[in-house]
Amino acid sequence: MSDLVNYKNKRVIVSGCFSGMGEATARQLVGLGAEVHGLDFKPSTLDLASFNQVDLRDPASIEAAVAKIGGKVDALFNCAGLPQTAGPLDVMKVNFLGTRKMTETVLPLMSEGGAIASIASTAAMGWSRRLPTIMELVTTPTYEDGVKWCEGHLDTVAEGYSFSKEVITVWTMFTAAHLIKKGIRLNCTLPGPTQTPMMSSFESATPVTVIDAAAQPINRRATPDEQASPLIFLNSDAASYVNGHAFAVDGGFMGGLATGQIDMAALMGGAKKA
Repeated sequence: MSDLVNYKNKRVIVSGCFSGMGEATARQLVGLGAEVHGLDFKPSTLDLASFNQVDLRDPASIEAAVAKIGGKVDALFNCAGLPQTAGPLDVMKVNFLGTRKMTETVLPLMSEGGAIASIASTAAMGWSRRLPTIMELVTTPTYEDGVKWCEGHLDTVAEGYSFSKEVITVWTMFTAAHLIKKGIRLNCTLPGPTQTPMMSSFESATPVTVIDAAAQPINRRATPDEQASPLIFLNSDAASYVNGHAFAVDGGFMGGLATGQIDMAALMGGAKKA
């Protein structure tokens, strides 16, 4: 089994390697022998093969950063993200549009056996209720068309975070069916509440009772390392038949919700008013 999760001599890109889940992912990959190329808006202190600054709100920045890496890429980890406090359009640009653009830019460097894993959220659990609307955005042909769609649907976008994660989830399912024909897998994770530097932003916008309810039944927040390991598994040879999957890494939350063991009243506490 250890050979299946072995990244020795594999060339990987981690977008969002500065902190949180992305930093933990990049650090674990270095330890597994991968050649890790990091991307982020802020510089990384990890011992990476290379680091390039990128702004996922700027398609030209994404193209320039990937061009500097070049060569064959075995795996891409889309870990960059913004909380709802960053503003709805910036959140959509980073959490979905920039992630999609990053993936599309890296894909020409990948071949059969390549794999891509992105971070969504348990906040995306309502995606099925508005699938036709989400598909409109998922199927926009370009980054710029996606921005225009978001600007024209601000009521749907709302604070940006939950919707962006719903879109990442649906985009994963939709795109994976096409990429697998080239031998490239695409999956995402649905983390529960995780103690990263971003958590303070969530706490400023959401009642703690809601965050705590989303951490049931395990009754604690995940660590970044606990979220990084499933991402690394999904992009490893051990998951060679896993494709188009939204993998809940939530301490049992989704299962508890489905079987009526989570307090829905606490979950519906809503966001704090400005």
